[in-house]
Amino acid sequence: MRILIYGINFSPELTGIGKYSGEMADWLANQGHEVTVITAPPYYPEWSVRKEYKNFFSIESCKNLTIIRCPLYVPSKPSAMKRLLHLLSFSISSFIPVLGSAFWKPDVVIQVVPTLFCSLQTLLLTKLVRAKSVIHIQDYEVDAMFELSIAKTSLFEKNAYLIEKKILNCFTVVSTISKGMLDRASRKGIDEKKLLFFPNWSEVALFENQSKDSKFLIDLGINPKKKLVLYSGNMGEKQGLESVVHAANCFKKNHDVQFIMIGDGVVKEKLKKLSGDLNLTNISFFPLLPYSDLPNLLASADCHLVIQKKGAADAVLPSKLTNILAVGGNSVITASSDTTLGLLCAEFPGIAVLVDPESVDALVAGIERALLMPMPNKIAKKYAKEFLDKDMILSRFEKNIG
Repeated sequence: MRILIYGINFSPELTGIGKYSGEMADWLANQGHEVTVITAPPYYPEWSVRKEYKNFFSIESCKNLTIIRCPLYVPSKPSAMKRLLHLLSFSISSFIPVLGSAFWKPDVVIQVVPTLFCSLQTLLLTKLVRAKSVIHIQDYEVDAMFELSIAKTSLFEKNAYLIEKKILNCFTVVSTISKGMLDRASRKGIDEKKLLFFPNWSEVALFENQSKDSKFLIDLGINPKKKLVLYSGNMGEKQGLESVVHAANCFKKNHDVQFIMIGDGVVKEKLKKLSGDLNLTNISFFPLLPYSDLPNLLASADCHLVIQKKGAADAVLPSKLTNILAVGGNSVITASSDTTLGLLCAEFPGIAVLVDPESVDALVAGIERALLMPMPNKIAKKYAKEFLDKDMILSRFEKNIG
């Protein structure tokens, strides 16, 4: 098949959507499909285009995979309006390359959301060449915008949801990453015959046999004898990571516990300032590490934090959780019991510790519980092996879109 993948985030971004889109493209190309990707230069989570890339049009090719990168506006300090301009700029710059793909005649076009702003050209292209249209929802951006009050006016809310419903129902297939997000699509009025479960995955074999690596921690400047509480990933508004710093403040008299914050994002400097204002010595900040270090990093933590604000926990499913489960990590998840994450914890007791979001007291109690759990977490590892294997998930997706 000739497959076009269209989305704003892609490899070599190491976190979230870019990582999964990159791995999907590589996997499909390795199966012998001709794959073209239309995307932007890597900018996330730093909100700055990487130095080795230019914010201009470029083409990269390797065997069956071609990557076309289109420029976009990248705000250094994203606000609601700046995020909208950011997404619109990519939609505009990529419009002609997408429609130009008609000469290549793809059999399947996969649009990865965010962003819905790209849907017009996707649907025009698939009409022109009579290709199957697939929209894969990694993040319900409309829901997140309103539920997290990133857009604080209700003026456009009703119309935004109506437009979203009309757009999604125009696609042949609507896939998303969790059962809760599929249920949400159904509640939005999406034809159930179009819906497809396509979860994020883990390279289970890479993670399942890892154990705590003292040398790795020493090289990072971390005392391996301490109990390590780890947050690794994007440091953005929707995570509500101030609660982690306040939790560290509650543990400052416990010299056996060290908090580790790894990643980048728009609130990182704010978090570092907050920890400085509280005179905390039990919390350390690091930039994102190479993906090759991830198995050692995750296996070396005694407690993993999967933190989100109330309202975000069912709009998105944190991609970091798949690898935490594969390594057998003990997690503290902040989510309500009726969300996808809450239902996961109820269906598989012991897979993680579920606590109320945006409560420092609940987070502290959850961390204390997680630090007492045996390692590795056998329930988490078993779940990952049965449900999160990369080859199994992508093989099923390939069959469904063929």
